[in-house]
Amino acid sequence: MSTVTLSIGPKTYTVACADGQEAHIRALGAMIAEKYAQLGQARAPLEAQNLLFAGLFMADELDQARKRLAEIAEPAPAPEPDTAELDAARETIARLETELAEAREAAARPSSPPATDAPALGPVPQFDLFGEAAAVPAADAELAARLEALAAAAEASAAALEAAAASA
Repeated sequence: MSTVTLSIGPKTYTVACADGQEAHIRALGAMIAEKYAQLGQARAPLEAQNLLFAGLFMADELDQARKRLAEIAEPAPAPEPDTAELDAARETIARLETELAEAREAAARPSSPPATDAPALGPVPQFDLFGEAAAVPAADAELAARLEALAAAAEASAAALEAAAASA
């Protein structure tokens, strides 16, 4: 157990404290001495009254600090993200994936001549791995173009979904 001597106004006070708390007690005593000094010429005749007024100054500051803390608004909870755009992008991706799967199934089936009366566009050249041109039936070329368009749309929707998810 340690003791600290505090000078407040014209008097000194000896205060007992736990070991290691001496500096903290001195700092608190200095705060009381500062408030005591604020009384100036308005000091009361009794020393106890002066200490009471110094304590009231400190209590008033503490009360104001607590009120300021209570007024500080806690961070507002984050608003619920608007998932409508995200849901729409997910629906578009699902639709495109379905169309892509259907197109792949159609490509896997043996091709039959077009059912329409539209004239065939003729063979579209396609190159094999060795750079030699090969003829591709017009129906297959149309299917390939449709698959490419579906793949591009799926990639665009996936990019939009990722962007929406990143901003949410």
